[in-house]
Amino acid sequence: MNPTPIEVIAAVLFAVALVHTFSTGFFETLAHRQPRHAKLWHLVGEVEIVFGLWAIALVAILMALQGRAAATAYVDARNYIEPLFVFAIMVVAASKPILTLAKGIANGFARVLPMPSIVAIHFTGLFLIPLLGSLITEPAAMTLAALLLKDRFFGRDVSARAKYITVGTLFVNISIGGALTPFAAPPVLMVAATWGWDLSFMLSTFGAHVLPVVLINAALASALCFKELKALPPEKTPSADHTPLPLLLLHVGLLVGIVVFAHHPPIFLGLMLLFLGLATAYPQYQNKLMLKEALLVAFFLAGLVVLGGLQAWWLKPLLLSLDAKTVYLGATALTAITDNAALTYLASQVDGLSDPFKYYVVAGAISGGGLTVIANAPNPAGMAILRERFPGGTVGALGLLAGALTPTLITVIAFYFF
Repeated sequence: MNPTPIEVIAAVLFAVALVHTFSTGFFETLAHRQPRHAKLWHLVGEVEIVFGLWAIALVAILMALQGRAAATAYVDARNYIEPLFVFAIMVVAASKPILTLAKGIANGFARVLPMPSIVAIHFTGLFLIPLLGSLITEPAAMTLAALLLKDRFFGRDVSARAKYITVGTLFVNISIGGALTPFAAPPVLMVAATWGWDLSFMLSTFGAHVLPVVLINAALASALCFKELKALPPEKTPSADHTPLPLLLLHVGLLVGIVVFAHHPPIFLGLMLLFLGLATAYPQYQNKLMLKEALLVAFFLAGLVVLGGLQAWWLKPLLLSLDAKTVYLGATALTAITDNAALTYLASQVDGLSDPFKYYVVAGAISGGGLTVIANAPNPAGMAILRERFPGGTVGALGLLAGALTPTLITVIAFYFF
């Protein structure tokens, strides 16, 4: 490895950003201790702002060392499709008609389960919706699952332990559940075309692991939270949401269109603009649009793209120094400190990899996708929706790691040994 000075600086900034991610609780404490600067500390303590801030620092250093032209050329050369897509899908998937439809499907599934209502909803949010992510994409599934559980579970009188078990399992299952198709999970999407992985391949190769692992993880989380769930008072019957069928179909059509054209920003952003016009024309059928949360998540992911673009000098040799099965454990661990799609993208740029190596690097990338907020692109979306329901108004990095550890170990055992 012979890194350039700017690559070394980028690696240092990336490490600082990781430390910052795990230190957001410290800034929230400062906000309470120093009310005069509370808004500044709250801003710096936002997880979604971290990588964007340090990406801005990197661009400023690039301008100082290499000039404006070099810095803007580097920024322009990055691929921002994923941040833009997550922004669009979050806004549309969180619309009232889509949520009403998703809740109806979830409630219907929960009613046939032989368990108390709230336990069934908890299990459904952790099992069914992550699997739907293989069709509607992982960011959409994360948005729907987080909104389904936000008030019905996270907003009720349950312990922080139960909340972290649930959010950790949700993040892990979302990361795994999108791997039944070649277009829904970002780490799979990065390699599917290059390696010729089609729907038949994904179902036959990954399906046998994905379905039972998501089921076991969800069942274990619901079992660990069962006592608290059962002790909750019965839910109030919500008033029926009536959305005219033509309007519902329009929303579904726009959501499907955004998913189908996920690689084409002019089209999916145009569809999102059509949605905004539709929402403005019929405000009586909408909740408050999730624009702020979606923008913050997109800012986070764009920052990760800018910082991550200069990490290949150490990440790629590290991956290639491992054999097929060892790379699985290595990819699982590395995913916790870098976006899993970045790992698989780097692997896709290497010629002559064996089929087992390809399988294990992707399997590792999806297995570790719930360990941290940066491990998988949809995680910041779930964080933005759920954080206000956690103590201190933030999802602690160590709490998330602890909650995701058991389902991650179950996933590792399933992919590594079976």
